[in-house]
Amino acid sequence: MAGPAPGRRLVALALIVALAAGFPAARAGQAPRPAERGPPVRLFTEEELARYGGEEEDQPIYMAVKGVVFDVTSGKEFYGRGAPYNALTGKDSTRGVAKMSLDPADLTHDTTGLTAEELESLDDVFTRVYKAKYPIVGYTARRILNEDGSPNLDFKPEDQPHFDIKDEF
Repeated sequence: MAGPAPGRRLVALALIVALAAGFPAARAGQAPRPAERGPPVRLFTEEELARYGGEEEDQPIYMAVKGVVFDVTSGKEFYGRGAPYNALTGKDSTRGVAKMSLDPADLTHDTTGLTAEELESLDDVFTRVYKAKYPIVGYTARRILNEDGSPNLDFKPEDQPHFDIKDEF
């Protein structure tokens, strides 16, 4: 099987560089610092999240990774209208982040079929970039994924013994 096309490798490299550029702790080898608190946390439907895609100048810019909605407005040069990673905003782009892909087919919450390497990359970028740098403003309706990567639509925090809300802030 052939590796990714040169264009995809370039997009992946550009994404890694852009994410690391705004994250000094990653360059210095230090532990990530917690992001500042933002607005109150809420639940977002897909339609509600789509309203925060960076198209409106006076609106915040939100994106979700692993069902966690982040306010990425401070990274407007990366995520705002016409910016290189605007395609990731206004939706749960978990698969795109895992694959370092801006392909529209990858801009989804679905992690089915991702490789172990992609899942490891997802966890690393989620923790060392998004959780460390951007405030959490809410969760998508598809917050928790099942073991097979499919969404658990019946998620209730009290039913998840491993879920600790304190870890999310």
